[in-house]
Amino acid sequence: MAFEGGTLNMALAAAVGDDAGLVRDLRRAFLESADRQIDMLSRALDDSSWHLALWRLKGLCGSFGVVHMIALIEEAQRQATQAAAAR
Repeated sequence: MAFEGGTLNMALAAAVGDDAGLVRDLRRAFLESADRQIDMLSRALDDSSWHLALWRLKGLCGSFGVVHMIALIEEAQRQATQAAAAR
C-alpha cells in the first residue's frame, strides 16, 4: 500500500514520543489493518459490504491521523452516493 508516510510517522511520534520500536510496531499495525480493509473493499459483493469496509478504513485513518487518505475515502463515498442516486 502506497501512501504519504510522513503524516503517519508524525502522528505516531506525537502519540508515543521517540520510541522507534513502538512507532515501527504501530506503523506496521496500521499498514496491516489498512491492507485488510482494502482487500475487503476489493472483495465486497454488495454496496453495504463495500461501504462498511470503507467506513472501517476511514476510522482507521482517523485514528492514525492520515488525513490525506480520509479525504480520498470521503471522495469515494461521495461518488458512490451520487452513482447510487443516479440508478
